[in-house]
Amino acid sequence: MFLSLGEIMLRFCSGELPLRAAKTFHFSEGGGEYNIARSLSRSFGESTGIATAMVDNEIGHLVHHLILSSGVDTSNIIWRKFDGVGRECRNPLYFAERGFGYRSPKATMDRGHSAPAQLAPGDFDWDTLFSSGDITWFHTGGIFAGLSESTSELALEAIQCARKHGITTSYDPNYRESLWMSRGGPKAAAEVNRAMAQHTDVLLGVSPIFHEAHPPLECRELISLMEDTAAQLPSVKTIAASSRVIHSASMHDYCAKVWHNGEIYHSDQYKNAQVLDRIGSGDAFGAGLIYGLMHGKAPNEAANIGCANAVLTMSTPCDSTLCSKKEILSLAATSTSHELR
Repeated sequence: MFLSLGEIMLRFCSGELPLRAAKTFHFSEGGGEYNIARSLSRSFGESTGIATAMVDNEIGHLVHHLILSSGVDTSNIIWRKFDGVGRECRNPLYFAERGFGYRSPKATMDRGHSAPAQLAPGDFDWDTLFSSGDITWFHTGGIFAGLSESTSELALEAIQCARKHGITTSYDPNYRESLWMSRGGPKAAAEVNRAMAQHTDVLLGVSPIFHEAHPPLECRELISLMEDTAAQLPSVKTIAASSRVIHSASMHDYCAKVWHNGEIYHSDQYKNAQVLDRIGSGDAFGAGLIYGLMHGKAPNEAANIGCANAVLTMSTPCDSTLCSKKEILSLAATSTSHELR
């Protein structure tokens, strides 16, 4: 089973309208680390689970129902008591605006005092979980680690324990400025990411680890950064980084590079991919790549599956792929859309 440690939020999407002009919302569940487990389960048919915390109220049970509908195991959710108004502990929410043309997508978070942000070392019995033989892959990321000091410590505790038990580990060094504004900014995030990366087999991204956050890189710069990162992390087997050229909010070029055991591999490139909703596409890339690696695919094939999953995710609403494994693998094999019968 693939187990992810992360935060799950209830997402409200305003559809075609900007958030400030919204009249109705479509809701779904989402969260960086959870999105990978959801995509692996719903689209690829893999056995997955989520470790997180939720408040025991109607919103928490709504999110729980959404998680179950995607086939993700919920036995490692810690339920917190509701205080009546959410002053002490809340289920996190976020509001998403898709963007279109020259209007960029936006996300407004409402995650203060959330149940996941209050998780801390000792909340999960990792030794028992990882020694059971049920879990073969463990994943977490920089969004969860960025929620609080205690989640940084918990993420490190978990990935160290997973590595001790011989479980494959992956980590996405995702950086969100809003999470680190009061915690030291990019430098503090890079310190946490470096600590996590020391215990990681597969890195889903390369910045910020040693080099802090920076704008999208040219191909040669990205490869150089991957090679430099790999040289400083001898235990890492694979580093994957997706890359996009944004022509507008509605049109992207998308591809990926993979460093694997000293070699660089390139995915196919999707030019002028039409975008309905880009949120979660990076997580979809990670899910597709992990699926490929799980099933012994060559690094470039795994990257192709990741890119296909990403561009298909951008064609649908919500944080995660709504397409089938057949559609994803078909696109990965051809890099062009065609009718499936």
